[in-house]
Amino acid sequence: METPGFIDQPVVPGDVVMDLSKMSNQTIKIGGGLRQDSDLISVVKAGKLRFSKPNKYWVETSQKRYVPCVEDAILGIVVDTRADNFLIDIKGPAIGFLPVLAFEGGSRRNIPKFEPGTLIYVRVVKANPGTNPELSCTDASGRAAEFGPLKEGFMFECTTGLSRMLLSSPTCPVLEEFGKKLSFEIAVGLNGRVWVNAASPSTIIVVSNAIMKSESLSGTQQRIMAQKLLERIQ
Repeated sequence: METPGFIDQPVVPGDVVMDLSKMSNQTIKIGGGLRQDSDLISVVKAGKLRFSKPNKYWVETSQKRYVPCVEDAILGIVVDTRADNFLIDIKGPAIGFLPVLAFEGGSRRNIPKFEPGTLIYVRVVKANPGTNPELSCTDASGRAAEFGPLKEGFMFECTTGLSRMLLSSPTCPVLEEFGKKLSFEIAVGLNGRVWVNAASPSTIIVVSNAIMKSESLSGTQQRIMAQKLLERIQ
């Protein structure tokens, strides 16, 4: 699939980055920061145009405020429990709601209990402007997959741009280097929240601090930083 020449380049609102009439037999998905008018895909937010295989395009911004999109995997914090749903802080313009049945095998007999402050990995199911986003703890096929409460560990907030970098393919260099030598768990929310857990508190601290510093570094710089940190803790 041929990709447009704007990939990884700075773009501003009004830039036309694709003309679908010139891209025969190609289906694309457009994410945040882009808008389609007829055959033209234009930019509505300043940032860098990004592409992930096989066919998704979006504008990466370093904004701290999260704008929910359907299918986003995000880290939420339980703020309240109602009869039919949990209210979840998703670091966005509105509180999200997680129906009590939106779990694998969910039924009235086995409704989970969450204390306020519980960190939970969820998927955005509905996201319409002016309404509260609907969340789920299952994947599209109804399975729990990686979704659900995250216990122990350490959660920190970052920009949405850093979240997307950590989730990029191939693997983000800083995570790749640590993964060779350290054993740890990580959950990245597209809403600018990251959770790290490991058997050793020092591993959690090293990995978390390195991730926070990595946003402004090139891939090579990330690898050098990770290798130096690994030398100190080996």
